[in-house]
Amino acid sequence: MYKLAIVTSHPIQYNAPWFKLLADSGKVRPKVFYTWGESGQGRKYDPDFRREIEWNIPLLEGYEYTFVKNIAKVPGSHHFKGLINPTLNDEIMEWGPDAVLVYGWNFHSHLRCMRFFHRKVPVLFRGDSNLLDEQPGVKKEIRRLFLKWVYRHVDYALYVGSNNRKYYLIHGLREDQLVYAPHAIDNERFAEPDDDYCREAKEWREELGISDEDLVVLFSGKFESKKDPFFLIELAKRVSDPRLKIIFTGNGILENLLKEAAQNDARIKFLEFQNQLKMPVVYRLSDIFMLPSRGPGETWGLGANEAMASGCVIMLSDKVGGAIDLIQEGKNGIIFRAGDLKKCKALLEKMLDNREELIKMKKISRELVRSWSYQRIVTAIGELMDKI
Repeated sequence: MYKLAIVTSHPIQYNAPWFKLLADSGKVRPKVFYTWGESGQGRKYDPDFRREIEWNIPLLEGYEYTFVKNIAKVPGSHHFKGLINPTLNDEIMEWGPDAVLVYGWNFHSHLRCMRFFHRKVPVLFRGDSNLLDEQPGVKKEIRRLFLKWVYRHVDYALYVGSNNRKYYLIHGLREDQLVYAPHAIDNERFAEPDDDYCREAKEWREELGISDEDLVVLFSGKFESKKDPFFLIELAKRVSDPRLKIIFTGNGILENLLKEAAQNDARIKFLEFQNQLKMPVVYRLSDIFMLPSRGPGETWGLGANEAMASGCVIMLSDKVGGAIDLIQEGKNGIIFRAGDLKKCKALLEKMLDNREELIKMKKISRELVRSWSYQRIVTAIGELMDKI
């Protein structure tokens, strides 16, 4: 079996399942080096959600891992010097990998690791940056030069989608260095058992005062400026139909302001942050998932993958990195210019009076997201290791 060292900050719900799947493949033996250290696991305070969070699905089962000692004064993945691991490269060398996969360059230890292993063993890279928020000017050109230097230490980049691919090409990587390994979620967990999830969602809708005739739009995530949650409140003002309902799920810095802005509209409901095991039910409360982000930094939007697997129509702004890959315009949703209320209003009014079309679009969402799977990531890595 090929040995692949994976360098990433801490266990997260979107990676652990495919690490296990890779270990089960019988072709690649991964070992994950978590650079946040022991403190990176378990319950942590999330400054964006403004609460402590501990994911309620297993994140350390089915694959080899180690927590590398982190000597950073302020440990964390929110700044460059939050991950400082003097023993990381030696620990990886001692394990003897055939290749090293590094998640993100913008941490002290990760960049140091890329530079150390360059021309020793193949360096693979995983990130989801794009060019959607670039502004013209001197800063952009300086950053471009710096990033071209960074990516000279990469042999292959595992790109997540179209916008990410363009980003790598503009920063000096060649076509033959790019390997498609799509951003994915655990499609099966969100899709099944559908009957149980739907039954629970129906009961919850009744508790919220939502009827079968209502059209429900969901915003799920952090209440922060870049995601522009106020857009949904403005949209509700322009669609006066009482059958329209909007659900906000999450927490964040804008929470009080959002609730104040929505207090006179009984159609708008708020739910607290919901953990992973509950999310398949949350998506089934709704018909449409909306992410109206203005950026900067909405590199993908994995909530859209989850919503599609749960059978939602999706409405994403053009600042959401995954929009051009996940949406077939008019078939399973729409892409709208950030801030464009008119296009969104038109779709909602259409869906309110055309339930058959709504059901058809939901079904297409489920079908499309199947190709954005963990298995495709595992297959891509296996084929790349053969090539290496």
